[in-house]
Amino acid sequence: MFEYHPSSQHLAGKKILITGASDGIGRANAICFAEHGAELLLLGRNQEKLEQLFDEIEEKSPGKVTIHPMDFAKAKAEDYSGLADSLDEHFPVIDGLIHNAAQLGTLCPVEYYPDNDWEALINVNLNAVFYLTKAAMPSLKRSEDARLLFISSSVGRKGRAYWGGYGVSKFALEGLMQTLADELSSTSNIRVNSLNPGGTRTAMRQTAYPAEDPHSQPPAESLMPVYLYLLGPESAHIHGQALDARDFDPETFNTAADD
Repeated sequence: MFEYHPSSQHLAGKKILITGASDGIGRANAICFAEHGAELLLLGRNQEKLEQLFDEIEEKSPGKVTIHPMDFAKAKAEDYSGLADSLDEHFPVIDGLIHNAAQLGTLCPVEYYPDNDWEALINVNLNAVFYLTKAAMPSLKRSEDARLLFISSSVGRKGRAYWGGYGVSKFALEGLMQTLADELSSTSNIRVNSLNPGGTRTAMRQTAYPAEDPHSQPPAESLMPVYLYLLGPESAHIHGQALDARDFDPETFNTAADD
């Protein structure tokens, strides 16, 4: 696992928007980034969990966090328009956007995949990412050194039986990442990448693998050195890449840049 130990001011002055912040990796992101000086806007569907997280961060890092409950499964175009207006007013500059929020959906053969489940999952895992990225793009473009990170999966890079809508939605995110990376590479300071966290001790993992011992997987906190690096200034040379947290090595990209 990648080791990285930046200072407590590593993300000082950075404003970072995190989706899926009420649980799992998104929650770990929020706590870790606040500890390293970032100012946070946290989106999640569970208001109670968001408020608990707000209280936890506020106690240690006062004034560093804003929460915005939002259920992507039910969100309409006007909700994203309202969010865009709010961002423009309260977060006119965003230095990082991490798309953690996702649904697992049904695991079954495609021919038996429930139509309603498909539509709901695509709305959360793909459409919400598209609309939110559009809403945040003006704020991201105002940053001097922004990061846009799509959270992917191994089943979004090589098709695997029975992963249905989840796998397909992650394939689509990889395509969206590549398209945006190509569009923004010479027109902005936004660095765009995708990241596969690998097996992690989360509620979604337990749902997907109910017979697995949860403690056989590393906790979300173990991933934070990779996230800290990718959201910080040292990662400016990494762009348009499909990254894997478990074998992440920034020197690989330094070598590629030198060649």
